[in-house]
Amino acid sequence: MTDSNLGRLLANRYQLQELIGKGAMGRVYLAKDALLGGVPVAVKFLARTLLNEKMQNRFRSEARTCAQLGQKSIHIVRVMDYGVDEDEVPFYVMEYLQGHSLSELIRNRSLPLPKFLNITRQVCLGLQCAHQDSVVHRDIKPGNILVTQDVSVGEMAKILDFGIARLLQADSDQTQSFMGTLAYSSPEQMEGKELDARSDIYSLGIMMFEMLTNKIPLQADTHTFGSWYKAHHFQPPRSFDVAHPGLKLPKSLEGLVMGCLAKSANDRPQNMAEVLRALEPLEERFLAGRQIGHQIEAALSKLPVVPETRSSKILSPDEICHLTSWPKTKPIAEIVFPYGLKTSRDVLSTLWVMLPKHEIQNRISSTRYNQFLCMMAPHPMLLWITVLYNVEYGPRWLPCYLDLKTTQGQETTRLLGERGHYRLLFFATEEPQKCSAVMASTIAPPQCKRLLEWANMSQMAQSSTQPGTTKQLLKQEFENLKPKILMKLEAMYEDVMYEEAMDLSG
Repeated sequence: MTDSNLGRLLANRYQLQELIGKGAMGRVYLAKDALLGGVPVAVKFLARTLLNEKMQNRFRSEARTCAQLGQKSIHIVRVMDYGVDEDEVPFYVMEYLQGHSLSELIRNRSLPLPKFLNITRQVCLGLQCAHQDSVVHRDIKPGNILVTQDVSVGEMAKILDFGIARLLQADSDQTQSFMGTLAYSSPEQMEGKELDARSDIYSLGIMMFEMLTNKIPLQADTHTFGSWYKAHHFQPPRSFDVAHPGLKLPKSLEGLVMGCLAKSANDRPQNMAEVLRALEPLEERFLAGRQIGHQIEAALSKLPVVPETRSSKILSPDEICHLTSWPKTKPIAEIVFPYGLKTSRDVLSTLWVMLPKHEIQNRISSTRYNQFLCMMAPHPMLLWITVLYNVEYGPRWLPCYLDLKTTQGQETTRLLGERGHYRLLFFATEEPQKCSAVMASTIAPPQCKRLLEWANMSQMAQSSTQPGTTKQLLKQEFENLKPKILMKLEAMYEDVMYEEAMDLSG
């Protein structure tokens, strides 16, 4: 049967190209954003059978929440637009990501422990971000986790469908219109109670068990609401030994999963921070050796690093930075470029700088200052300004331009906004094979907020075939700002000198 949606122009903007997914909650299409020159996006329509007249306003509210969450965490799929079509069917537009759902990855096999830990931690970070805004997902399961390969950070896990289960559950009879997924729902969710973060933690526990064993911990007699209600309320979860004979897991990990599966919400970890703390020593034990040996995964191979395979010591972020070497693809010259550097625990936002050796030595004790300028037209672009200043040598300007229509520009901007700090890695022109020095620079919270807003706005902005025009405009604005920035730096230096003098006199 021909799909009437194919070729359709939705909202006079999104040309539907191909059906790429479908389920109980609706269908997902690959589409081209005509307004942005054919940029690929994913459009999800909610199933007509689930709609009623009361949902339109609630849908807009929930979609707006999803969009805001996608700005705050790189582990939540970004929602860029939403609306209702001419048949009053709600839809929302997401970033299009090529990858595999977690359900596909574990369909015929369990995950190796390092891969399990890497994906689980990212899912936990996404959920933690949502829970901090009092948003409960309500449908955590492998089918709602997308795993992609990101050019900056390697394997990336993103959570889909935030708030949709809650939307569809509104104003419905719980037992007749239950909208979670039966096998992954918490006991309190099946009772129709008000949910908090601990319900998602229960669903996460079931998903973790399945990732490790390729089986779910509970088994209902039939796939009905009543059978799953009994299983979640009264059936003890099967042990790992029963589900996967011969599987060797750390007892602490088994304890964490079983704790998440407690029938009473009070007996589970109470928030995602507790789950992340429990995962941390496991990551240090099982991820460090593999990641230190490589330092950067295959996706980051353009930036070779010095291996550190003989030591079992867990390296700090600064130590990892010191192990990096100047990429062979970059010239030995005084240049600046950004990079997302992956460690066993996090992704570091870094700015790589090459200077003569003597200047690096002169700048080690400098005051750091940063500022960001952005223009959306004629082409979305960000100017990332870092200044190193001391009274003896004056300012050293380190400008870096980010094209917000590229993956690297988007990811770098979001990483800066989310982390609120970055590291400067210095390489000497005379000794490019090793990092000479590492400095940290913090970003003020208002600037972090603006960075995330700019990243989101740039997705909607029109692209230009001449980004150099915007770059030139930003460069002119930068030159106009230099005297003002220099005045600030001189005032900051005088304040520091005054405080030191007062300390000495006291």
